[in-house]
Amino acid sequence: MIKVGILTSSRADYGIYLPLLNALQRDADFELELIVFGTHLSKFHGYSIEQIKSDGFTIAACIESLLLGDTPSAIASSFALTAQKFADFWGAQKNRFDIVFALGDRFEMAAAVLSAVPYGISMAHIHGGETTIGAIDNIYRHCISLASKYHFVAAEPFMQRLKELVQPNDQHIYTVGSLSLENIQHIELLTPEAFYQKWGIDLNEHTILITVHPETVAFDKNELFCKEMLHALTDLSNSFQLVITMPNADTAGLIYRQAFMALSEQKHNVKLIENFGTQSYFTCMKYAKLLIGNTSSGILEAASFNKYVLNLGDRQKGRLCSANVVHVPFDSNEIIAQTNEFVNSTYQGENIYFQQNPSAQIINLIKREYAATV
Repeated sequence: MIKVGILTSSRADYGIYLPLLNALQRDADFELELIVFGTHLSKFHGYSIEQIKSDGFTIAACIESLLLGDTPSAIASSFALTAQKFADFWGAQKNRFDIVFALGDRFEMAAAVLSAVPYGISMAHIHGGETTIGAIDNIYRHCISLASKYHFVAAEPFMQRLKELVQPNDQHIYTVGSLSLENIQHIELLTPEAFYQKWGIDLNEHTILITVHPETVAFDKNELFCKEMLHALTDLSNSFQLVITMPNADTAGLIYRQAFMALSEQKHNVKLIENFGTQSYFTCMKYAKLLIGNTSSGILEAASFNKYVLNLGDRQKGRLCSANVVHVPFDSNEIIAQTNEFVNSTYQGENIYFQQNPSAQIINLIKREYAATV
């Protein structure tokens, strides 16, 4: 039996992992355990560990290391604390895995992975090889890749970039597509009526879904960016219901969080959500007329719902995008103008991140790799 660990630090990576988690859980060749940390354990960010528990997955450990502050000092201290706690975790004899999965590019994910390097743990990285020039996550992503043995990338260009990054250790890189798109095929979405019963939000109204995170490279400009964003949302709230999912634990995240809270107090049709979960988030995406933000969900998933996305600023700069993504600066007039341009349009093109059954591809590759080592 192959013992698999899954590093999950947020609602975002957990939602992407879900198809793989379910497939591993069903397969008798695997013993699956989740290592839970980051915002999963923060009641300030929605305490999404409850979702993991209700889904029935075995939790190997809960590792608390996240500080609530959002200054560069707080982020750096959280990184150091996460690395220290994981050093103890990896060092314990009982915490031995045949393979451990890490996903994406978060700072706390990088800390967990890098602390495993001295122990020779076999890491598998999902979503490596990508580029987000406007976020410091770009650095963390490449660090995770360099510390990993196996790589499951979302598109062919990422394989080529990753080979250049990790060579000569480039023998275990595979293109499988985006796991999150498999969720769309297998998760039964809510009806607008069921969604209203759960969240008190009527998706029959003209709705815009908004997910905005801070710019973490030009973090000193976030006050200006937030001011422009708030001006645009105040205007758009006169014509649309705005559903806003709250920011991650990033540098300057509180600036946006406080602005959104103030807006919701002034406008009855501005709805704030801390933790939707995958089913409800995709349901809202399905019925929304447009997405606005700077999150990977707009890049990866929106095209499969035939939605246009206004991608704000530079956080996702350099990301490979389908033709539904419209790049817009943090300028209130531009945001309003492009919203009016695309809000009633339906995207009819392809999603460049789609492949059939990425979870099955990953499982088959793991079995093949494991068989070659025993």
